[in-house]
Amino acid sequence: MERLLHHSTRLKLDHCKDALKRLIEEKREFLDNAKGNFAKFKTVVDSIPQLTPSRINLDSSAIIIGQSSDLTDKEQTLLAQKLEHLCPWRKGPFNLFGVNIDSEWQSWMKWERLVPHIESLKGRKILDIGSSNGYYMFKMAGFDPAMVLGVEPQSSFYFQYLAIQKLLNQKNVYCLPVTHDQLPKMDRYFDTVFCMGVLYHRKSPVRMLKEICDSIRPGGELVLENLVIDSKQNMCLFPKIRYAKMRNIFFIPDLLAMESWLLRAGFTNIRCVDVTKTSVKEQRKTKWISTETLKDFLDPNDSEKTIEGYPAPVRAIFIATAS
Repeated sequence: MERLLHHSTRLKLDHCKDALKRLIEEKREFLDNAKGNFAKFKTVVDSIPQLTPSRINLDSSAIIIGQSSDLTDKEQTLLAQKLEHLCPWRKGPFNLFGVNIDSEWQSWMKWERLVPHIESLKGRKILDIGSSNGYYMFKMAGFDPAMVLGVEPQSSFYFQYLAIQKLLNQKNVYCLPVTHDQLPKMDRYFDTVFCMGVLYHRKSPVRMLKEICDSIRPGGELVLENLVIDSKQNMCLFPKIRYAKMRNIFFIPDLLAMESWLLRAGFTNIRCVDVTKTSVKEQRKTKWISTETLKDFLDPNDSEKTIEGYPAPVRAIFIATAS
């Protein structure tokens, strides 16, 4: 948090700098007096020593920082124990000084599905909504953007990001422990916005898409990944109570409904570049999570359905241009 505050002028947010600075200071004070999980995870990250990696690789499937030979066996064991205290690790994988974090999601699979279709990230100002532990932000950083700003309110994910940044010290990547709604208005500021795995948690998805569109410069790009119904009937699923055991799932559109939402929000040049059913190869249980995972969310007698009887998770990637 100190680092983002120190570099707030580098972000060049002229029209909202004061509001952003107030938000940063508010969150810094919150973290300085953290309670509950925020206090617990902050203690873990503060105890991780400053380490100098002999190598960094942001291009491989796993984000690689350092290698085993950079540490003694005792140092590596202690680092692994501290990282385990930040579980569950949803996004990844990471290899941190030889500690292999085999995350629940093989996030490189989604990245490889979308990266051939997006515009170059070089020199761009990027927002990642729901950035989790920063896996995708660090992948973006490998393309030399001007800046990547993530927003992630979940305590464990945010402190996973801080732990990784402490080891990596990536200069053009920032994150705030806030929701997208808490950001000041960023009128036409960003060149690219990533919104992946977030929209189905919103009760007003079109409103969120309109707010995102207003934050992107004309001609800039939205990269949207979302749960969908794999049909083209311009309809949505609205689960009664839960979807795949999740309570906070609202509208799941089909492919045409998503296009309609994007059009109404002000986007043009809308294209669906990928539709993929989530598999147990991409999302599965590992020692780095202690909770249920995909196989627990599906009907044990029919993997085409969730435990509630809805269509099993399918995710689509849409690319759209802000008008």
